[in-house]
Amino acid sequence: MGSKVPASDNTLRILQLLASRKAPTPAAMIATLLDLPRSSVYQLLAVMNERGFVTHYPEDKSYGLGIAAFELSSAYTRQEPLARLGAPLIAQLVDKVGESAHLAILHGSDVLYIVEERAKGRPSLVTDVGVRLPSHLTASGRAILAALPKSQVRALYPSAANFSDRVERSSITGYAQLRRELEQCSQRGYAVERGDVTPDFHSLAVEIRDAGNWPVAAVAVTFLADRVPEEQWDKLLKQIRSTAALITTRIQGKRPAGPSMAG
Repeated sequence: MGSKVPASDNTLRILQLLASRKAPTPAAMIATLLDLPRSSVYQLLAVMNERGFVTHYPEDKSYGLGIAAFELSSAYTRQEPLARLGAPLIAQLVDKVGESAHLAILHGSDVLYIVEERAKGRPSLVTDVGVRLPSHLTASGRAILAALPKSQVRALYPSAANFSDRVERSSITGYAQLRRELEQCSQRGYAVERGDVTPDFHSLAVEIRDAGNWPVAAVAVTFLADRVPEEQWDKLLKQIRSTAALITTRIQGKRPAGPSMAG
């Protein structure tokens, strides 16, 4: 279903695209990546520039985020709303499944972990709060990327250099492999990571969407591969999906559907 306020929706899409780019972007490229009319993009950019949400670089004929966008980002960081809303539910998830869990968001082409809950007696993980990892290597990142438009994913991974990982092991070393993995995520309805981040550990993740149906975060559970064989994944996924649904209702400002959502 299309937005009832397309101008507002397109404004936010432009801001999200600019936030994902490593350098200012020409208006024509913004229009192409978002499949929007050039005239509309120029009009929206003009208003956002006046309000300080984007900055125009006339020499490069391109646009980047403005100081007002930075101020919003800083306010979000200070308030930590998603972490505050999600932390109690992640803790409940860990109690139910007996494995470590976390909440992560997309930060450029990385995932940033904003909630980490360690299960009692389980080994330490690298996915601590504040840690950033390449999104294509993690279950959380793959869950979010799979829910993004293909053009957005391509914008995040424009060249082979984006797959030069900060970890030794990698099952995805190029865009074609990433595209296949994301298509499998979409078909399954969840993301999987098998030892790409830490040998012998697997992770399962489900994305969280905002009121505009945009993937804003992901819930994941990480476990030793030999402790939870694949035939037992359905039990984990039921709880992960339930937690993701509860966080979704919270960030969208909705009331939970009923008692079954909490089970």
